[in-house]
Amino acid sequence: MHHEKLADKMEFPPETPQPNVYPLSWHCQTEKLEEVWDASQREYWDPKKLPWDTFDPSSYSWEEREAIAYWWTLLSVFDASAPPVFAEAFIKTYEMHEEDAVRRCFFSVTRDEQNHEQMCGMAITRLLEHPDPLTYTPKTELGLRLQKNAKWLYHNGGRYWTGYKAAVPKYSLAVLFSSFLMGEIAAATIFHQMAAGCTEPVFQEGFRNIGRDEGRHMAICMALMERDYPKMDLSEKPIITKQVRAGYLFLSAVLFEPPADFWDLPADFIANQREGETVARQAGFFIPEYDGKLENWKQAMLNLKGVLDKYDIPFPAIPEVGITGEEINDVDMADIIPVF
Repeated sequence: MHHEKLADKMEFPPETPQPNVYPLSWHCQTEKLEEVWDASQREYWDPKKLPWDTFDPSSYSWEEREAIAYWWTLLSVFDASAPPVFAEAFIKTYEMHEEDAVRRCFFSVTRDEQNHEQMCGMAITRLLEHPDPLTYTPKTELGLRLQKNAKWLYHNGGRYWTGYKAAVPKYSLAVLFSSFLMGEIAAATIFHQMAAGCTEPVFQEGFRNIGRDEGRHMAICMALMERDYPKMDLSEKPIITKQVRAGYLFLSAVLFEPPADFWDLPADFIANQREGETVARQAGFFIPEYDGKLENWKQAMLNLKGVLDKYDIPFPAIPEVGITGEEINDVDMADIIPVF
């Protein structure tokens, strides 16, 4: 494409149209984010260096292997999509000329989530002796039903990604931070629980590392909210309320159970998943029971409510966990931002 030459017509170039990653600057204003960045450098871990030599998949039955691999597959719908999700947000921090530490922190989140994706892939590949849970040939009847579940989960995830790409340019970083925070609060809780409950050393260490990462991601969101929410435009508060409700519905698929009116899933989905979870638990792979998941979600929502209340942001009703608030009835998969 031909561009008119300007250098022979003016002393200095015109302003760069925005949003654009140029011009770059390196402002540093939020000390907390520097601390989080330093922690991310110290705490970086390599999934390949976990004690995989202690893990013998052949010590489990094929039904147990397929049940445990299904949980990792369920997690991968969220965690394996997280690197590109945060990469989109990372690019936005450059386009919005965010301070240097914000850009580096979002880079660290993208890098961390790449590790979480690799953890999912390594576990699934070793358990199934195949690198792809959707083209794998199940060896048990339960495995067949769980694979059908997985295919429907990925179908829904694809719809989410299409909507996410369209949504990110529409929303401010302040709105994005609230969506990200929701996932981090809930994720940090479940991974620490699973680290404590699993019997396999490689899973224990992996979950400890992931839980620590999610706690650090939560600190990033909190620092940015403390910086930006006191000066937030009032028009953005209802958007955040709606995003929280959307986030609950979306993340319930991995942290609780997927709501039928939001997720497009077959009638036997939850029964199959519960049966797979029971087999995995009996094999020593800790997954919270229904009541434990319910309590985790309730506490995560109350923690998030405590944050948003400080900034007079209305909290949505979450009747599934007994929380009253503003009724939100028009959530669409194409509008949501929340990630894991």
